Amino acid sequence: MAVSIKDIQKLREMTGAGLADCKKALEESNGELEPAIEIIRKKGQAVAAKRSDREAAEGCVVVKVDGNFAAIIALKCETDFVANNADFVKLTQDILDAAVAARCKTLEEVKALPMGDATVQDAVVARSGITGEKMELDGYNVVEGEFIATYDHQGKHTLCTMVAFNKAVEDATVGKNIAMQIASASPVAIDESSVPQEVKDSELRVAIEKTKEEQVAKAVEAAIRKAGVNPAHVDSEDHIESNMAKGWITPEQAAMVREIKEKVAAEKAANLPEQMIQNIAQGRLKKFFKESCLLEQEYIWDKNQTVAQYLKSIDSALTIVAFKRFTLRAE
Repeated sequence: MAVSIKDIQKLREMTGAGLADCKKALEESNGELEPAIEIIRKKGQAVAAKRSDREAAEGCVVVKVDGNFAAIIALKCETDFVANNADFVKLTQDILDAAVAARCKTLEEVKALPMGDATVQDAVVARSGITGEKMELDGYNVVEGEFIATYDHQGKHTLCTMVAFNKAVEDATVGKNIAMQIASASPVAIDESSVPQEVKDSELRVAIEKTKEEQVAKAVEAAIRKAGVNPAHVDSEDHIESNMAKGWITPEQAAMVREIKEKVAAEKAANLPEQMIQNIAQGRLKKFFKESCLLEQEYIWDKNQTVAQYLKSIDSALTIVAFKRFTLRAE
């Protein structure tokens, strides 16, 4: 049956679908609005299922604070064209507004919130049908505190941070500066004590292995140099072969270097001083804490002090109780 442009426009306003999709849905529903809405919804589900194997690497990240509660959420999609669409950004913000109002603590709670005559998750599926792209909610995080500051990096909705303090801060610039610090320096914890033990153990294992590898490599390099060969000419099998072809090293030197590498590496690895290895590894771990713990990081606005020292200069009792950071970009 023929449908009026007025009904098409009304359905478009109600669903955000394209004019052609609205016209087709109304024709299938004999001009009935509610069935037409359901048709568009089902199309969204079909598109979501069809594209479930696609990567949603773009999207919109937004942050909001309401009193002593704040949250970040990301609505992800496949292209920046969709991510920058005003309706897509508005949907993301509407979802976050609902989540903050309901004080949701988990992403599953957010997905189940009512939105329109369905749920938030239904709204995301319906939007997927409109754009033809896979969409998914991700990165939902919350913080609570006496004072909360937030930051949306360059206002581009791709990286957001929020930080909660133990007490009110009169100067809003203080909170913003720390929120920007989190965006820039990407800390993993507030301080050393809040780094999960499994992370500490993993970092120490990596530090020990790296230290051992470096000590062995130094011994091998010293032995090669003592044998009269430039270590840079034989630092890999490819270099050995290419430098023999160039006449920079002889086949005899290549054979000698290979023997040195095998023998010296084995001897050094078997006789590494354990205490020295532990001391160097602990030093690397301390460096990790300094670079990765927010309060111990260099303050980006003044490299002569740490974040903790900066906060103490504002208020001796001021500290950070929680922070969150979410970005769409691989780092």
